[in-house]
Parts: sequence; C-alpha cells; structure tokens
Amino acid sequence: MAQSSDNAYHDPLSGRAPLIVGGHDFHSLTEAVAAPLERKTPLGWWLFFIPSLAMLGLFGLSIGWLFWEGTGIWGLNNPVNWGFAIVNFVFWVGIGHAGTLISAILFLFRQKWRTSINRAAEAMTIFAVMCALTFPGIHVGRVWVAYWMFPLPNQMAMWPNFRSPLIWDVFAVSIYGTVSLMFWYVGLIPDLATVRDRAKTHLRRLIYGIFALGWRGSHRAWLHYERAYLLLAGLATPLVLSVHSVVSMDFAVAQLPGWHTTIFPPYFVAGAIFSGFAMVITLMVICRVAFKMEDIITVRHMENMAKITLLTGSMVGYAYGIEFFIAWYSSNPYEFGVFVNRAFGDYAWAYWIMVSCNVISPQIFWFKKARTTMAILFVVSIFVNIGMWFERFVIVASSLHHDFLPSSWDYYSATFWDFASLIGSFGLFFTMFCLFCRFLPMVATAEVKTVLPGADPHAGEERIRIEPGAATVRPATEGAG
Repeated sequence: MAQSSDNAYHDPLSGRAPLIVGGHDFHSLTEAVAAPLERKTPLGWWLFFIPSLAMLGLFGLSIGWLFWEGTGIWGLNNPVNWGFAIVNFVFWVGIGHAGTLISAILFLFRQKWRTSINRAAEAMTIFAVMCALTFPGIHVGRVWVAYWMFPLPNQMAMWPNFRSPLIWDVFAVSIYGTVSLMFWYVGLIPDLATVRDRAKTHLRRLIYGIFALGWRGSHRAWLHYERAYLLLAGLATPLVLSVHSVVSMDFAVAQLPGWHTTIFPPYFVAGAIFSGFAMVITLMVICRVAFKMEDIITVRHMENMAKITLLTGSMVGYAYGIEFFIAWYSSNPYEFGVFVNRAFGDYAWAYWIMVSCNVISPQIFWFKKARTTMAILFVVSIFVNIGMWFERFVIVASSLHHDFLPSSWDYYSATFWDFASLIGSFGLFFTMFCLFCRFLPMVATAEVKTVLPGADPHAGEERIRIEPGAATVRPATEGAG
C-alpha cells in the first residue's frame, strides 16, 4: 500500500495508524515475508552486495597488512596511542544496542509495534558486535598472544589483569554477543520451519530443516518457545545497560582530564541507543522499499523509532552540556581546559560536526511531518550515525593529543589504513546484512501475526452497551461521543 494510504487510514478506536496495513491475513503475510527468499535474486541486491563485499575485502587486506607491518601503519603517535581502532570499537558496540532494546525491553513491556522490526534489529546487533569484536583483537599489537586476555592457562603461568577495563570489555561484549545470538536464533526457529515447509528443493528443505530443530508448531513446542524467549529477554535486558557502561569504563577509570568522569556510563548508554536506532531507521527505510514491505514495516513503526531517536538525542545533548558545566564548576583548570580545547582547539571541526549531527538534526522530529516522511528520516539517521562516530573520535583524540606535558603535544592524523579499517568494517556489516535479507526471513512472521485482527479471538464481534432504563441493547459505537 502506498504511503499516502498508510497515513490516511487510522484505527477508529485508538485514532492511531494501524501496525499492519494492506488488509493482510495470515497467508498473505507469510507470502510477503517469504517472497525475498524464494524469488530470483534481484539486481538491486547484487548492486548493494558487491560493493559491500569489496569493502569487506579491503578490511581483510588492511588487517593482513597490519599483522605484517604492525600498528605503525596507523596514524598513532605519542601521546595519541589510541586512534581509529578504539573509536570504531565503541561505535560498533553502540550500534548493536538498538537490537536488544527493541527485542528484549519492548517485548517485556508488551509493545506490539516492535514485531515488524525486531528481527532485522536483532540481526543488526549480531553483525555490529562482529565488527566491534574485531578491533580489540587487532589493536593490541601482538595479536598472536591475544588469548592472554582470556583466563586461560598459558606458558607464563599468569592470569589476566582483571582490574583492566580492557579485560572487562572482552567479557562484557562476548557475553552480550552470545546472548544476542541466542535470542535472535530462538526467535527465528518458527519462521525457519515455515520456510522449510515451503521449500521447493531438497537442499533448501534440508538446510532450513536442520536449523529449524524439528519444529512442528505443537502447543507444547510453543509453550517451551515462549518460556525460553521470555527468559532470554530478561537476561538480555540488563546487558543493554551493563555492556556500554563497561565500555565507558575504558575511559572513565583513566586519570585523564576529559575522561575521568562519572557521567560516562549513562551518557554512553544513551548514545548507544541513539546511534543504534538511527542505524535501524537507515536500514528499514531501504528494506521496506527494496523488499516491498511498506504494508508490514509501516509509517507508524518509523514514527515510533523517530520519537525514541529524538528522546535519546536530547539526552545526549544534555550530557554534552553537563560535561561542560561540571568542568567549569569543578574549578579544575585541566578539566576545563580540555573541554575548551574540544570546542575551540585543533579538533573544533570534529566537535561541531558532532554537536550539529547529534543535537541539532534530531530536533526536526518534533514535527510529525518529519517523523512520517521517509526521506527526512533517512537523511537525519545518516547524520546521527556520522555524529555518533565523531563523538567517539572527539572523546579519544581531543583528550589525548594535549597530554600533561606540553612538549609532548601532537596532532593525530589518520592514515589510509585507518580509513581502510573503518570502511572495511562497514563492508563486513553490510555484507552480513545483505546475506541475512536474502536467505532468512527479515520480519518475524510468527510475531507479526499476533497483531493481525485475525489473531484476536473476539475479532469482528460487536461491542455492546446496555444503557440504564433502556429496553434495547445497541452497539457501543452508536452515538458515542
């Protein structure tokens, strides 16, 4: 259905646009979701997949050259010993937060509008964590001893330093990735069984059948499924808060002006949800058109995500202001000097890009027209992702490049290989997302069916109202104000 129809039709009882439009029933919904998997691969998919694969190849090349030459190929210097690697790591961990928020937290709060977008958001989380986990492994320099970060016996008979936040990262992000993968896979099982039963070739039936784990849709199976899904949602919910809080400790436990601040954990969590929802909007604007799912991923879904983006963007802007206030109020000249340097120093250009993209651009979502116009949603989501990457860059570079000793101050300039690793990580992300859209159901069909009118056992029944003293019974909607 066209966008105009989506905007024009409203539920007469709630006054809001419906979650699913186009008059879908259970069968037509299954057909719509299964179509991208069963039809011939469209040309547009190849036009997106091949450049993504090329960027992934660049990622592999940059990592190979890094292993051969060492971290000297990057623009690192003294005092800026952290560069794009840690910036990219924090950026990708943040991108992965929206998936768990949409899937777990909104599920626990029984928000039905999540059903059309949770599957893609969960997949996005998995792929973002894959990108994030790459960087701690390659930025340590001696990658052949990266296993020292894990509590495994080794020839040195030493355990890792558990007081190091880098070790906390290994555990936090690994656990987050594992739980997110389990949550995503459990939700996929009923839909994998549907694709298995529709498969027209033996190979497809075999592959999807293996991953469907013998699902038959019995009442007993649904009871176990819903219980497992609820437990995983409850397990994943605290991880939304804990993972990026732990990542923020990489900075907050350092005795460095600009980093050593208690606002970092909530500030990082709000920023992570902000950037994650922006990425979901970016992908959903494309997917709903490319796979003809405007009836399933409706304007109402996009508007709700825009509202959350506006909320978290305002929280991030508030955090920026609080950082400056605390730096001034503390009367610490070093702390205040760092923030003045951020806004007016060598990296002022990056700081004002960050503020413009993260604080100013989302304010357009105060207007309903902006929240329901796909072009505006897409452009603003791109700005937000750019701004959130620059936020992490500003935190790292502007705090480090002016060290305690003025004679050691230096300017950090990224090299070709820094940009290759950044572009390549996007290649990994988009390659995996393309494969996901092509071979797995992009929408959680079993969950979306629960919000269709046909899933309501009382659908079509006319509500009645008995008025005191009245001799007849009439529909409740008749004469209602």
